[in-house]
Amino acid sequence: MSTLAHTMMTAARSTDSGLAGPGELDRYPFAEGPAADRVGSSVWESAEPELGRVGRRGAGSRGRGLHGQLVQQLGQMIVSGDLGADRPLVPEEIGQRFEVSRTVVRESLRVLEAKGLVSARPNVGTRVRPVSDWNLLDPDIIEWRAFGPQRDSQRRELSELRWTIEPLAARLAAGHGREDVQQRLSDMVEIMGHAMGQGDALTYSRADAEFHSLLIQIAGNRMLEHLSGIVSSALQVSGSPVTGCDRPTEASLGHHGRIADALAAGDGAAAEAAMRQLLTVHPEVERVVPAPREH
Repeated sequence: MSTLAHTMMTAARSTDSGLAGPGELDRYPFAEGPAADRVGSSVWESAEPELGRVGRRGAGSRGRGLHGQLVQQLGQMIVSGDLGADRPLVPEEIGQRFEVSRTVVRESLRVLEAKGLVSARPNVGTRVRPVSDWNLLDPDIIEWRAFGPQRDSQRRELSELRWTIEPLAARLAAGHGREDVQQRLSDMVEIMGHAMGQGDALTYSRADAEFHSLLIQIAGNRMLEHLSGIVSSALQVSGSPVTGCDRPTEASLGHHGRIADALAAGDGAAAEAAMRQLLTVHPEVERVVPAPREH
């Protein structure tokens, strides 16, 4: 096994929710408004018990530190509808409910503002924004939607988006990749095969995500490259057999290998066809994303 393959088998890539730029919310006062117009305690009390104290959450929450955990919890509450559109978010109430400092609340709200989930206005304060304003391509929002009440819609939309992005990316990537990138694609297939043999679904999924990300990056289209994170997110939140990447199978592994071979040979049509076959390994997918009609 190559050095890269060995590294992938023993190391995990971490994800992080970065902070938005400073000053986005600090420039506005947090107006509390009339008591009747504020988030009632019943809203916070309806949250799941484990959300009660941020500091007690495990390290698995996206982001590091208290602000990362609070971002996760508030984001989930907004996306699930527990905090509906135009709800005012009062820092003091959030701080008391989750037992964190005002600074942590401000940092968290900055991140949520950058994602389009909340907005801050002078003399109004911070309020939840409607779904139409959310950055639906943000990896965090994809995750929150995929494990919330909108899970079915989110996974269907992700599948449809992958059908739009990846076959085209495979065609464009054929012959464009440098030798080192082609080797990395082969390494990912090797890792996936080894992981499947060991019953290591986690390593398989990481190599799978790396494979698809690399493919899009070498397509030579900057706008497609910008969407590579969406595909990675789609793979991470897959929870049903919608595509051949949802779980390790011999068929899925074989299609990945054929894609890599077609890319190395510069055969765009074969690469595109293999990608379409990969995305329809399971017959269930055709009820979600019909295969394109022949003209």
